[in-house]
Amino acid sequence: MENKFGLVYEGALTENKLGEVNLHPVKYHANGVTIAANVYTPADYGQDLEKLYPAVTVAHPNGGVKEQVAGLFAQKLAENGFIAIAADAAYQGASSGMPRNTDDPAYRIEDISAMVDFLERFPGVDPTRIGSLGICGGGGYTIAASKTDKRIKAVATISMFNSGRVRRNGFQDSQLETIGERLRQASEARTKEKSGEKVEYIGELLTEPVKLTEEQLEQIPAGLYRDGTVYYGMTHFHPNSTSRYTTSSLLKLMAFDAEDRVELIDQPLLMIASVDADTYYMTKAVFDKATGTADKELYELHGATHIETYWKHPYVDEEGEKLVTFFGEKL
Repeated sequence: MENKFGLVYEGALTENKLGEVNLHPVKYHANGVTIAANVYTPADYGQDLEKLYPAVTVAHPNGGVKEQVAGLFAQKLAENGFIAIAADAAYQGASSGMPRNTDDPAYRIEDISAMVDFLERFPGVDPTRIGSLGICGGGGYTIAASKTDKRIKAVATISMFNSGRVRRNGFQDSQLETIGERLRQASEARTKEKSGEKVEYIGELLTEPVKLTEEQLEQIPAGLYRDGTVYYGMTHFHPNSTSRYTTSSLLKLMAFDAEDRVELIDQPLLMIASVDADTYYMTKAVFDKATGTADKELYELHGATHIETYWKHPYVDEEGEKLVTFFGEKL
C-alpha cells in the first residue's frame, strides 16, 4: 500500500505529526479473537492529560475493513474533537479467527461492544460519552448492539444494510421462494466444515485490484453491486477486504434481522441514507420501527447511490457535518 497505515480513502493520514490528528494502530482481545483496530485522536490529544474526550466506535460495511470508509469517518470525527476507533470485524480483515470471513451477526454485534470496552479504558476517553456509528452492514449491527448495550449513548448509521433480511429474503426481497433451499445448502456446508473438509464460500476473494472495461461493468446490474465492484475492487481496493463469506454463515445470518426489537433503542438516533439508493428501504424500515426513542432523525440525502455515500463529494462532507453536530450535541 502507498499509505504506510494502509489507508485507501481521500485525505487519509500519511504520518503522525505533533499537533495534528494522529492514528494509533492497536490490538486487543475479545472473546478469544485478536482484534486489529485504528484509534484516531484529535490534534490537541495529550496536551492536557486531564482532558476527557467524547468517543465514537465506527463499524465498517460488510466485506469492508477499517482502512476504507470506516477510517474516513473516524478521521473526520477526530478532526472535530472526538476519539474514534475503527476495528476490523472478528474473523475478517487483520483480526484473527477461523474459518476466515465468517459473518456471524453475534460476532459483529460483539465487535461493537468490544470497541466500547476498549474505549472505556483508553486514556483520555470520557466513558460516559461514547457513541456508535455504523456504515452499511456495520450500521445494521450497530443498531442491534445499541438495543441492549446502554453504554452507547448515541447511535448513528450511514446507508444501513440489514444483512439478515438481505441474506434471508434476497436483495429487495427478491429470493423469498428459495429460503428453504439456501438454508439446506448452508446446513450441508456446516457439516462439511465441521468434518474437516474445505470451507465453502459465497462470493469471491480478491487478491489484487480488479481490471474491468466499461463494457464489462455494464454487464453488472446498476446500483449497489456495480458500484461495489468499482469501490472495493478498483478505486478503494484493500488486500484485507473481500466480499466473500462462509456459506455456513447463512445459518446465523438468515435468523437475524436488524428490525427485530428495534424499539429497545432509547438513545438518540440518527439514520443517514439517500432516498435514491437501492438500499434506502432498509433504513426506512428500521427507522419507522424505532419507537422507543423520541429523539430520532432520518436524514435524507438526494442523488447519491449507496456506495457514493462512502466516498463522493459533497455527500461525505454533508454526512460528516451532520455526524459531528449530532454526536457533539448528544455526547
